[in-house]
Amino acid sequence: MKAIPLILCIFCCSTALSAPRALPEDSLPADSRLDALKDLNGYFPFHPPKSPADWNVESARIRHDLKVAVGLFPEPVRHPLNSVIHGRIDGGDFTAEKVYFETRPGYLLTGTLYRPKSITGKIPGVLCPHGHWNEARFYDCGETKAAPLIKKGAEKHIESARNHIQSRCIGLARLGCTVLQYDMIGYCDNDQISHQLAHRFSKQRPEMISEKNWGLYSPQAESHLQSIMMLQTWNSIRAIDFLQSLPEVDPGRIAVTGASGGGTQTFALSALDPRVTVSMPAVMVGTAMQGGCTCENASLMRIKEGNVAFAALFAPRPLGLTTANDWTREMATKGFPEIRKTYQMLGAPSMVTLHDRTEFDHNYNLPSRQAMYRWFNEHLDLGIANPENERPHKLLTEKDLTVFDRDHPKPVGGDDFERALLASLAAEASATISRNPEIARKGWNSILGTSLRDTGVVEWQLTDKNDRGSYLEMPGLHNNRTKGQQVPVIWLYPKNWKRHAAIFLSAHGKSGLYNEQGDPRPEVRALLKDGVSVCGIDLFQQGEFLRDGKPVTETRRVKNPREAACYTQGYNRPLFAQRVADILSAIRLIQTDQHGAKKITLVGLAGSGHWAAAAHFLAGKAIHRAAIESSNFDFIKVTDIRHPDLMPGASKYGGMKGLLDLASQKAWNVDANGLPEWLK
Repeated sequence: MKAIPLILCIFCCSTALSAPRALPEDSLPADSRLDALKDLNGYFPFHPPKSPADWNVESARIRHDLKVAVGLFPEPVRHPLNSVIHGRIDGGDFTAEKVYFETRPGYLLTGTLYRPKSITGKIPGVLCPHGHWNEARFYDCGETKAAPLIKKGAEKHIESARNHIQSRCIGLARLGCTVLQYDMIGYCDNDQISHQLAHRFSKQRPEMISEKNWGLYSPQAESHLQSIMMLQTWNSIRAIDFLQSLPEVDPGRIAVTGASGGGTQTFALSALDPRVTVSMPAVMVGTAMQGGCTCENASLMRIKEGNVAFAALFAPRPLGLTTANDWTREMATKGFPEIRKTYQMLGAPSMVTLHDRTEFDHNYNLPSRQAMYRWFNEHLDLGIANPENERPHKLLTEKDLTVFDRDHPKPVGGDDFERALLASLAAEASATISRNPEIARKGWNSILGTSLRDTGVVEWQLTDKNDRGSYLEMPGLHNNRTKGQQVPVIWLYPKNWKRHAAIFLSAHGKSGLYNEQGDPRPEVRALLKDGVSVCGIDLFQQGEFLRDGKPVTETRRVKNPREAACYTQGYNRPLFAQRVADILSAIRLIQTDQHGAKKITLVGLAGSGHWAAAAHFLAGKAIHRAAIESSNFDFIKVTDIRHPDLMPGASKYGGMKGLLDLASQKAWNVDANGLPEWLK
């Protein structure tokens, strides 16, 4: 289980660490990446586009990156739903039925289906994800807690005050909609994956860390972009499939609304599924806290954008938003003006609204529901006079609503089910990608989060120069002015330079240019003899980035004590990707430097081949030749979520082999063929 650290350790022990510094002793690079990590409580502004054309490009990128992050690129296969509807309850002017269907073979989504008692023609279908209220679909806060809600004007009727989630569904059914209130993972009848695992996960489970039989939150699950956020979003997509399968539902009038964690599901589904025609995420869209539960987070999800941008993806379709005295309290001045500006730019200013009621705490109370009823009445063409007039109803209990019984037995769950579910998803994605390698290309571009074109302006800063006879030794800095990054390097410049530059990577950073005696190692000498200049780099968190000089064995993490990678990797670019970006900065410098190198060579030997493979893929034809040694490394072998080489999505998109196969020009395979002649 410790194979990767062992490989790196062997290599580290066999090479001396001796290289001139680019910075004064005890100084660290002036690099923005050394600042505090971002977490879910950061600030997430949305910058509206300047034109519809700009928005077409930007919204496509944001949507694609979101789909990748939540693990739905490519989408899983849509197997038969095998839906079951039973146990009809007559509510007078509405009915409620128990429902379950398969979103994956053997994996059931459960809920309650509300319908108008009398249906004529086609009617809208509405999804109602519930959020993190205790017992959710079975929620009942009791009369003691309900009474103050009525007193302060948050509710009018005792039944609604006791279970606002149920009242929302019944209210929509009375307005003429078929409504599915479905369980979040781990709630009510949906417990094949437990509530504790889905929403309270805190410690890594060694028994679920494996190259073949892994579980959620493991490094292998991260490497396949498998998460609770993935499963819940997929459940929502399949819930639309279910609604559209019902004979009375108009497939062109699909709406979704939920609050809190249900608001997260609402804006995620609305951003990713074009079948949603009207959306109203409640008390979740804002520039502050982005969602604290593991079910609302996924690695890579919010590195560039946050919830406001995700909500804006719905433009120009009808979007309603609500606020409360919570993390959405500043939405009227931070976030909503930018969304409104986007709608105005797209010629649809009336298609977005904000129900701003910050006198109430976190809620989906009657005033918010009334705003939703009016919005849905208008944009679903319900044609109801006074749609906000919510009426009393009989409170349906857990006993009334429980889906499973003697004739409808509960499905099997637990650890083995979890392993099998993730394995089937991984196998299915692999099969889809193997048939269409372009999916892997787009996937890698998204998870690495950079490109040579987007590298920015990189400038060379010489800090010292030493004449070593046949070559010059020049410590210095690569300053990325666009991104505020500063990388210590050493350039070895042969006096017979032939306008050919090589980037020589090492697990030791720029010290890897040298042998134990402090002389250039044989492979470097071969390049210098051929008139090739050689650049050694302290990639991020190598060499001069480290005060103690010791290689990083665990990456930084945010203060959140829960051992879920999404809390750190969901808001900060993984270390692996940051190191690859440093290589691209070096390539960009060589391309734009006044010395005018005509060819670029890339070398990644033991301990650095994985970085070289990723950079070679991204750089494309900018690389003249490459030699890469993988040393049996692959991302699936990473066994710790804090390992420096954890790269979410890497195994999903083919791992090391996939990277090497996708490169526009094939690299020299050092593992199979030994060193090429030009390194001897």
